[in-house]
Amino acid sequence: MTVPPSPQDPQAAAPQGLDLSAARSVATEQAPASAAGAPAGGAAAGGVPVPSLVFEADEQTFNDVVALSEQVPVVVHLASDKSPESTQLGESMATLVRAEGGALVLVRLDVEANPRVAQALAQAFQAQVVPTVGALVKSQPVPLFQNAVPEGQIKDLFGQLKQLAAQNGVTGTAVAQDGGDQAPAEDPVAHPEAIAAMEAGDLDGAAEIYRRALKENPGDDDARVGLARVGLLGRVKDLDLQQVRDAAARDTKDVDAALDMADLDVAGGFVADAFARLLTVIRLVAGDDRERVRVRLLELFEVVGVQDPRVVKARGQLMRALF
Repeated sequence: MTVPPSPQDPQAAAPQGLDLSAARSVATEQAPASAAGAPAGGAAAGGVPVPSLVFEADEQTFNDVVALSEQVPVVVHLASDKSPESTQLGESMATLVRAEGGALVLVRLDVEANPRVAQALAQAFQAQVVPTVGALVKSQPVPLFQNAVPEGQIKDLFGQLKQLAAQNGVTGTAVAQDGGDQAPAEDPVAHPEAIAAMEAGDLDGAAEIYRRALKENPGDDDARVGLARVGLLGRVKDLDLQQVRDAAARDTKDVDAALDMADLDVAGGFVADAFARLLTVIRLVAGDDRERVRVRLLELFEVVGVQDPRVVKARGQLMRALF
C-alpha cells in the first residue's frame, strides 16, 4: 500500500531536509490541547506526562507530538486499518515500547484519515509504503524502516534511537496518565530539581545539584547514581556512533574507542555488550589504561544499578580479570 498523495495545496507541501514545518502546518489555527497531555511549560516533575505510552495522533494533534519529541524520543508508525501487516507490526512495537518503561513513546498515524501530515512524514522518512516507521527526536525526523521487520531488529533500532536521543540531550521519561502502561512509582522522585535540569539539557546544573547533595550527605545513593548518569550523558552527547564503532573495530586495544563505545552501548540499553567489551579490553592493556577501564566500569555499574544481575555478574568478572 502506498502513502496517499498530498492535497493540491501549496501550504501542505512536504518538508525539505529535516524541516517538519509542513507536518506542523496542518494544525488548527487555535492551539489544541496537548496530545501528550503535557503542560505548555514542559515536563512535569519526575517525568513527561502522556495519555499512554502508545497512542493515536491525527492532524489536529500532531503539533503536540512534535513538541513531545523535544523531551522523549517518539516512534511514529504510519499505519492503515486496511493493512494486516501494519496491524501486526503495531502490536509488536507496542509491546517493545511498553517494555522500555517510558524511554520511548509510540504514536500511530492513520494515513488514510490524515493524508496531509502522512504525506509530509512520508517524505521526511523517505518512504512510499505503509507500514513505515520513523522517529522524531528534538522535532527532527529519523527514518527507521519500511514494511514489517523481525522483532529483534526493531529492538536493536530502538536501542540506536535511544543512543541518538541521548546524544542530543533528549533524556525525558514518559509517564502514562492512564496508569495502564507502567506501575506507579513506589517512592517520591529523588532530587527532582536535578531531573528537571537534565530534561532541560542543563547537565552541568544537574551535576552541581548532585555534588551538593553528596557533600551534604556522602551516603546519598540517589545523588551518586544521578551524578554517574549525568556523566554518561555528558560523555555521549557529542559522539558520532558510526565513527566510534569503526574506531573500536579497527583496534581492540584502542582504550578511548572502547570507553566511548561502552558509553554509547549503555545509553542505548546494550548493557551486556558494554560490559563484555570493557572486560575484554582490561585483559589486553596495562598501567594507566587498565585503571581507566576499571574506573569506567565502576561508573557504568552505578548507572545501571549495583543490584542489577548484569552488574553483579560483571563485577565478579572484573575481580577475576584484575586478580
